[in-house]
Amino acid sequence: MENSLIIIPTYNEIENIERLLKSIYDINPGYHVLVVDDNSPDGTAQEVVKLQESYPDKLHLISRAGKLGLGTAYITGFKWAIERDYEYVFEMDADFSHDPVYLPHLHKACQNGKADMAIGSRYVSGINVVNWPLGRIMMSYLASAYVRLITGMKIRDTTAGFKCYRAHVLRTISLDTINFKGYAFQIEMKFAAWKLGFRITEVPIVFTDRRHGNSKMSGGIFNEALWGVIIMKFRSFYRNYGTKRTSSD
Repeated sequence: MENSLIIIPTYNEIENIERLLKSIYDINPGYHVLVVDDNSPDGTAQEVVKLQESYPDKLHLISRAGKLGLGTAYITGFKWAIERDYEYVFEMDADFSHDPVYLPHLHKACQNGKADMAIGSRYVSGINVVNWPLGRIMMSYLASAYVRLITGMKIRDTTAGFKCYRAHVLRTISLDTINFKGYAFQIEMKFAAWKLGFRITEVPIVFTDRRHGNSKMSGGIFNEALWGVIIMKFRSFYRNYGTKRTSSD
């Protein structure tokens, strides 16, 4: 698993980060992890520095100057991974809503050659969400349906943030052209990969809402997704997301 990097953006996740890292390394001690911290006031980055002693050469940290957005955190991580020639690159949240137990399932979906991107999907086999109020479940489910309608993608969970990429996907996408900084970033990355002809599959997971720390969701995030998807679709008619995949890739 030394060819696999898990990118975890953090902001005030000190209550979760140690337990999450232990869970990841209990599943496979060969994983490499990159924490991208946005100057968390609660000391998340300092905690990661301490934990690096327990996971030498496997736990990495990028500390940024402030809260710069989820999308830019992942783009920073993607570029870091590409520079170091990782073959598989994962996205996951720090709050245990993405259970590390599914990491091998996502990896296998890409490793067997059938997918270039594997999505940990809440909706590919029904609705598998725990501890969310019904209103939030319906909002998320309908948001995915809305994105499918506007974009034409067949993905059931278009807003999912638990993913595994084969690195050539990230090398192919022009990462500097990705506009969204909030949760709509997850939609835009899927859309870019889909437009470029990459094979995308969904792996069923059970999504459990965070038990510790505070949610980063806000009304602005939903507004970005609502109007941003229409703008993204319009721009796609004249925009180049990268070099289109061919059947020989």
